[in-house]
Amino acid sequence: MDGRQAAWPDSAPPDLEEENRRLAGLVQTLETRLQKSEKRRRALIHILHDMQAVALRMNEQRTAMLHILADHEQDRSRLGRQAVRLDNSRRALLHILQDVHHSNERLEKSRKAMIHIMDSLRETTEQVQHREQELREKQEQLVQAGKLATLGELTTGVAHELNNPLNNIGLFLGNIMDHVEANQVEPERILRDLRHAMQQVRKATTIIGHLRTFGRAAPAIRETLSINDVITQAVSLVQEQLRLHQVDVRLQLARSNPLVCGSAIQIEQVFINLLTNARDAVSNAPVKQITVQSTVDDHRVTVTVQDTGPGIPPGLEQRIFDPFFSTKDVGAGTGLGLSITYGILKDHQGSISVERRPGVGATFVVEMPLAGKHDHPKDLAAVPSGP
Repeated sequence: MDGRQAAWPDSAPPDLEEENRRLAGLVQTLETRLQKSEKRRRALIHILHDMQAVALRMNEQRTAMLHILADHEQDRSRLGRQAVRLDNSRRALLHILQDVHHSNERLEKSRKAMIHIMDSLRETTEQVQHREQELREKQEQLVQAGKLATLGELTTGVAHELNNPLNNIGLFLGNIMDHVEANQVEPERILRDLRHAMQQVRKATTIIGHLRTFGRAAPAIRETLSINDVITQAVSLVQEQLRLHQVDVRLQLARSNPLVCGSAIQIEQVFINLLTNARDAVSNAPVKQITVQSTVDDHRVTVTVQDTGPGIPPGLEQRIFDPFFSTKDVGAGTGLGLSITYGILKDHQGSISVERRPGVGATFVVEMPLAGKHDHPKDLAAVPSGP
């Protein structure tokens, strides 16, 4: 008995050893989280550097545009002075012709003067033709300068259009990273997310390609496509965001699967913008629900996007489609989404309007011509969807 009592202080109690192991595990967990936070901070620094580089490029392009406009103003001033000189020459010719008409006795002298003046006039005419050619060239440069003048707006619009595909790429890659870090590697799921990410990369590449062809006409590729497929794809792209905001989406698509002619990427962007606006509109609503419905008649397809938000304030039904106009709080929106949507639909011979019904929220109505004459019954098929 005495021997066991003497050995007791040399060994730690069992509870203390368990606490030490728990603290060691907690320290390891905190170190892992610290490493992840450091990686995210470095990624944010790289993103900020890229944004600064883009801003510098925009400033250089703006400076180039100002130089072009200054050159055009100088050329216009020179043409004005030349026009004055030409007008003076024409007036001198008229005076000479009047003198010849009223002074036949000085016909010989006047004839020599006339020959001299005609030579000058011929040279002046050649100069005028040359200047007219230069003027046409300057007008073409002015058109180019006009395109460059909208580069700032285009850059903002492109940034707005790129926001959705970039967010989706980040979402898909984030899902893959989470599964890999959790050792839940499912090849099929990872490949599916990577395919979706590549699809968004191609979409972003197409949008960025518009900047490369900014100086020349580069119409979007038009093809016959299913409006229901475009709507379904748009919903799938924002479905995770809607789920995080606890928004329920209901699709009621025409069974006849109507076809339209247009750019799949641009039309998809239309519905992504409308779904995003509807998501923001129902953020504080007691019932967060978005209903997308498609119907057809003999010549057109109509798609309505209805939300349960507060609706559009009275008198703003037309202004909401103006660039940079927004009903959201300052800093919560750019005011470009509906303006871009309006431009895309107008380019596709379509239209968009908004309906106000008290207690129902906002309903956006999109109309587009059908690709061909087909029989499209107006019955609807409720398609379950939503987060």
